Amino acid sequence: MKKITKAVFPVAGLGTRFLPATKAIPKEMLPIIDKPLIEYAVEEAVNAGINEIIFITSHTKRAIEDHFDQNFELEEKLINSGKKDFVNKINRDIFRNINFTYVRQKSQNGLGDAILHSEHLIQDESFAIILADDLIINNPSCTSQLISAYDENQCSIIGLNEVPENETDKYGMVSVEEPSSPTNSFLVKDIIEKPKSNAPSNLAVVGRYVLSSKIFKYLKNLKPSVGGEVQLTDAIKLMLYDENVVGYLYEGKKFDCGSRHGYVNAIQYLAQEILND
Repeated sequence: MKKITKAVFPVAGLGTRFLPATKAIPKEMLPIIDKPLIEYAVEEAVNAGINEIIFITSHTKRAIEDHFDQNFELEEKLINSGKKDFVNKINRDIFRNINFTYVRQKSQNGLGDAILHSEHLIQDESFAIILADDLIINNPSCTSQLISAYDENQCSIIGLNEVPENETDKYGMVSVEEPSSPTNSFLVKDIIEKPKSNAPSNLAVVGRYVLSSKIFKYLKNLKPSVGGEVQLTDAIKLMLYDENVVGYLYEGKKFDCGSRHGYVNAIQYLAQEILND
C-alpha cells in the first residue's frame, strides 16, 4: 500500500468562540507561546512523513498562506540587523521541501464538505486529516501513531480519546468490538455525531484521521445533518457497511484549543516545559 504523503487541514471556520480576537486574525494563527497553533499541527504532519499540505481555507485566512510563505523583506532586515537566528525561526528547514496548496471553501457547510474540496488533489490515495484545534503533544506524534496503525491494519483509521460521560455530546462517539487482548486498536462498529444521550461508549473521535480515498464517494451522497452541515462522521458511518474502519486510542496529551479553557491550558503546559528546561 502506498505511503501516506498528503494531509488535509480544514481551516475555513470563523473561530467565533475567540471573538473579538478572531475578527481579523484566523484562530489558527493565535499564538501558543511563540508559534501559531497551525504551525504545531503542520510540524506534526511533517514529522510523520507528510510532504504535501492541503489547506481548505476561506477568504478570511490569507494570514495562514502568508505565514508559510517567505518574507524576503523581513529576512533581509533581520540579516542586516545581525539577527540571523530569527531568519531560521521564520524560514524553517523542516518546511523547505514541503508543498503547500490552498483550496477555497466558499461557504462553511461542515467538515465533510471541507474534506470533499480536496478530492481533486488526493485522487485515489489514502491521506491524513488534521484538525489544528486539537493540539496533541507526544513523541511519536498522534499522526505518526495513526499512520503506523494504518500500515498495520491496511484500512482507514480514526483517532480516539477517552472522554467523561458528561462530555459525550460534544464529540463523534463510537461503538467498538471488544478486543480479545489489551490493545490501542479497536474495530469500529458504529459512529454517532454528538449524541444527546446514551452514547455508545466513552471513546470519542478526535481531530486526527487517516482515510481511504473511498471516503469521497460517501461524502458526495450526504445531506446536511447535525447543525445543518455535512458531517464527516456520517460518511465514515456509511463506509462501515462496506469495509473495516479501525479506531486507534492514541497516546499523548490533548488540548482543545478551539475552546478558551483548552487554549489557556495549552499555553500553561508549554510555558511550564520552557521554565523547567
